[in-house]
Amino acid sequence: MLDKMKLGIIGCGNISGAYFEGARKTDALEIKTCADINMKAANRQADRFGCQAASVDQLLADLEIELVVNLTVPKAHVEIGLKALKANKHTYSEKPFAVDIDSGCKLKETATKKKLRVGCAPDTFLGAGIQTARKQLDANAIGRPVAGSAFMCGHGHENWHSNPAFYYDIGGGPMMDMGPYYITALVNILGSVKRVAAVTTKAFEERIATSEKAYGLRIPVHTTTHLTGVLEFVNGTIITTIMSFDMWNHGLPCIELYGTDGSMRVPDPNGFGGSVQVAKARGNWDEVPLEFPHNARIIGLIDMVRAIRNDRPHRVNADLAYHVLEVMLAFDKSSQMNQHVEIESTVERPVPLPIGLNEWEVED
Repeated sequence: MLDKMKLGIIGCGNISGAYFEGARKTDALEIKTCADINMKAANRQADRFGCQAASVDQLLADLEIELVVNLTVPKAHVEIGLKALKANKHTYSEKPFAVDIDSGCKLKETATKKKLRVGCAPDTFLGAGIQTARKQLDANAIGRPVAGSAFMCGHGHENWHSNPAFYYDIGGGPMMDMGPYYITALVNILGSVKRVAAVTTKAFEERIATSEKAYGLRIPVHTTTHLTGVLEFVNGTIITTIMSFDMWNHGLPCIELYGTDGSMRVPDPNGFGGSVQVAKARGNWDEVPLEFPHNARIIGLIDMVRAIRNDRPHRVNADLAYHVLEVMLAFDKSSQMNQHVEIESTVERPVPLPIGLNEWEVED
């Protein structure tokens, strides 16, 4: 058995609970310490999950901690990531990878220079739903992929989230918040994006929170909240996309792919399971059995830890996250420039998970 890797978590907000719970499912890692600018939040999670609370500086100075899990707000992802790398620690962050290309590039370059690993959510593409869809496409179930659609539509987070303001700040909005799930899933299935054409807008200059803890809060909107566009992939597939916080109701699917020999319904990439359906030419929709463990949040982190220990590439890697970031930012850029935006980065599709693994397992 490989040595358990000791981790530190920076950022003890809503999402941290999923990481603490997931860590209980694996013998690959141990969360030793958690930190937050709000020490009450750090102490609360430390008491709940049996680790120690510390300041950010204390956590980064701990020589036993090999990897920092960065669960801060999007605008702080690169800042904390660079601090972790400077402290000679690998780092894994929640999505998005960065809020702009320059800072994302700096994070990648720093990691390369220091020979450290960087990982980034989402890891939902390692769940049974997206892995099964990938296997079906690779097995030529619908022939050559020609086109598709990807839709994430709703009316934002202010009606339920306890701290919704950052969803409408720079680094927020439907594309930077939910786009990583959709675009990462598509890149995992189809490969690199070649170019983007888009038109973007926002319906409101201000949002008013109606959630219990933030009720009445007036939130200025600093980002686009309805983005529509077309992704052209290197393999020629054309995907029509809408990401919106400006739609109350709709009947649009999450992801569908249309090939020369049939069509495929891909489950919600914000989850790990779901239903994969294939319709052959002139046939009806048939559900495809899921051939992989369901998994849940932290499976990408487990894969990263195992990869570090065994000196192999990890799947939720910086190249993938950076490519997804460039694609997401291309929507507003295309709209502002009134032209296609060529995507400069390319990325290899992550290696698919092997058949036969148990829940929470990745191959060494």
